[in-house]
Amino acid sequence: MRTWFAIPLWQRVVGALILGLVVGLLWGPGAETIKWVGDLFIRAIRMLVVPLIFFSLVAGVVSIGDLKKLGGIGGRAIGIFLFTGLIAVVVGLLLGTIIQPGAGLNIAPTGEIPEAAATPLTFVDMVLSMVPPNIVSAMANMEVLPMIVFAILFGIAILMAGEAGAPIGRAMDAGALVMQKMTAIVMELTPFGVFALMAWVAGTYGMDALLPLAQLVGALYLGCLIMIFLVYGGLVKFVAKLPARHFYRGVADAMAVAYSTSSSAATLPVTLRVTQQNLGVSRRVSSFIVSLGATVNMDGTALYLGLAAVFGAQIFGITLGPMEYVMIAITATLGAIGAAGIPSAGLVMMGLVFTSVGVPLETIAFVAGIDRIMDMMRTTTNVTGDATVAVAVARMTGELNVEEFVSADDV
Repeated sequence: MRTWFAIPLWQRVVGALILGLVVGLLWGPGAETIKWVGDLFIRAIRMLVVPLIFFSLVAGVVSIGDLKKLGGIGGRAIGIFLFTGLIAVVVGLLLGTIIQPGAGLNIAPTGEIPEAAATPLTFVDMVLSMVPPNIVSAMANMEVLPMIVFAILFGIAILMAGEAGAPIGRAMDAGALVMQKMTAIVMELTPFGVFALMAWVAGTYGMDALLPLAQLVGALYLGCLIMIFLVYGGLVKFVAKLPARHFYRGVADAMAVAYSTSSSAATLPVTLRVTQQNLGVSRRVSSFIVSLGATVNMDGTALYLGLAAVFGAQIFGITLGPMEYVMIAITATLGAIGAAGIPSAGLVMMGLVFTSVGVPLETIAFVAGIDRIMDMMRTTTNVTGDATVAVAVARMTGELNVEEFVSADDV
C-alpha cells in the first residue's frame, strides 16, 4: 500500500491509461463488465461539484477583500485577469470547433446525461436561470449558472457585512479547504476509473480511440502557444507599450520551472524573482499581482475546459448551439477561478462545465490519462499570464523600471 501511494498520482493515472488500453484491446467488448468502476468514479466527481464550487467561489471573493482599498492596482489586475480568461476560453472553443479532435469517435453514453442536453438553451432562458426561485433546488439539480451567481453574491454580501460577516467568511474559507482535502481523496480513485473506462473504450472501439487524444493534446498546446505569444505578447506590446522579446527573455526561468513542475504554487518564488529583478516590476505590485494571479488567474485551465467541453460533445454526438457556447465561456471562466489551489483542478471543474451544457461526464476519464502532459503546458500559460499582468499593471501605474525591463536581455 505504501508503495502505491509513494508513486505520484499522475504516474499512476498514466499507467492505468496504458494498462486499460492493453486490457481492452485483448479483452474486446467483454471489458464493458468492469465499466461500473469508472461509473463510480464519475459519480464521485459529480458529488463534489456543488459544494466545491460554492465554497471555493465564496472563499475566493472574500479573499479579495475590499476592492476600494486595493485601488487602481487591484481593479486593473482583476479586470485583465477576467479579460484574458475569457479570451482563453474562446481560443479553446475555436480550436475545438476547427480541429474537431473528437470527430470520428462516436460513443454512445451509457451513464446519466446531464439534463441540460434535453432542450435547446436560449438567451432569455439563460438570463432567467441566473435567479432561481429556490437556490437549494437549483443546487440539488446541479443548475450551474445560478449556483455560481449565488456564490459570488454571497461572497460580496459577506464583505459588505464587515466584521459581522467575518466569521462566515472564515467558515467559507475553512469549507473550501475541507473540500480540497475531500477532492484529494476522490482523486485517488482516478487510476481505477481511468483503467475501467479506457478498457471499455478500447475493447469497444479499438485503436481508433487514440487518435482523438493525440489531437486533443495538440490542440491544447496550440491554444496555449497562442495565449503566450499572441495574447500576452499583445498586452506587453500594446498595453504596456514595451518590446515583447525582452519580456519573454526575462520570464523564461519561470516558464521553465512551471513546465517541469506543473505547479503555479511551486513556481511562485521564481515568478516573483523574475518579475522584480528581470522585468523591473516594483516589489509592491509584483507581490500582490503574482500572488493574486496564482489564486484566480488560470487562463490555461479556462482554455482547457472550453476545449474539453467541445471534445466531449464531439465524441458523444452532442450538438452545441450558440447559447451552449456562451454557457461554456461563462462557466469555464468562473470555474477556472474557483479551481485555483485544488488538486487536479481541471478534471474536477469539468463536472461544472459539462453539466451546464449536457456533455456526459464520462469525458473526464478520456482526458484524465493524458492530463499531466497537458497540465505542464497549462501551468506554463498560467504563470506567463501572471507575469504579463504584473508588467502591464506596473506600467500603467508607474511602478515599472523600464531600464531593468529592457536589460532582460542580459539575464
